[in-house]
Amino acid sequence: MARKRSLPRILSLIVLTVAAIGFAFPFYFMLVGAFQQNPTNSPSEVLPTSGWTIDNFTAIDSRIDLAGSLLNSLIFTAGVLLGTVVFGLLAGYAIARLDFRGRGVIWVLMLLVQMVPFQLLMIPLYVQITRNYGLGDSYLGMILPFLINTTAVFIFVQFFKALPVEIFEAARIDGAGEIRLLTSVAIPLIRPVLVTVVLVTFIGPWNEFLWPFLITKDASLQPLAVSLANYISNVAQSTANPNGAILAGATALAFPVVILFIVFQRFFTATDLGAAVKG
Repeated sequence: MARKRSLPRILSLIVLTVAAIGFAFPFYFMLVGAFQQNPTNSPSEVLPTSGWTIDNFTAIDSRIDLAGSLLNSLIFTAGVLLGTVVFGLLAGYAIARLDFRGRGVIWVLMLLVQMVPFQLLMIPLYVQITRNYGLGDSYLGMILPFLINTTAVFIFVQFFKALPVEIFEAARIDGAGEIRLLTSVAIPLIRPVLVTVVLVTFIGPWNEFLWPFLITKDASLQPLAVSLANYISNVAQSTANPNGAILAGATALAFPVVILFIVFQRFFTATDLGAAVKG
């Protein structure tokens, strides 16, 4: 009987292991190829024993400021994350927990905004930010259009609505105001959601290259995605190892996201929100 019960578990572990290997293999191939003198997709070179080099990264750094581009990406992404979290929490809490006139209209308008592709808004935003605000070739000009993320607001609204109303009523009886309710009651209960929003938001600006490319022509301010896009399209094919250069650029761009996910994945935990309510 025990063997019959363990068989499905063993099969599920095998399937999950194969799926994990299939998911991780492209990252492995990218990382190995970035340090190879002659990357290839030959099966015999999946586990190379020789040909290791860092010249691919040196070639990138000789054409673009790799450290400076990384710093620009961090500044751009950190500014977007700060705005997303701060405004997303405030707007999400207000829509979910406060009763005010026009709340339903704001909610519908926010959903409609999500249906409009950012590419359609890019040119009007570019004209407004560069001509009206004079923020071309600046970090603020890159960050400003992404300060409020309607997807993040939507996620926060749904989870704030899921919190038991009795918790907020008890805190109000104890004299807590709305800011205290948000910071001391609501946010601690949705930490996994907060981490999810941070990770989802991080990927967008970190990989974004169209908007920063439009807003700044100063190479010293361009994020890594823009610098690498210019490098791969204009320079990589002329290097001694074009495949290695492309894989090295992809590695430099992708692995900060992978590392961030590995660091924060332990915060993805299930919570029993109803445990705080008696009865």
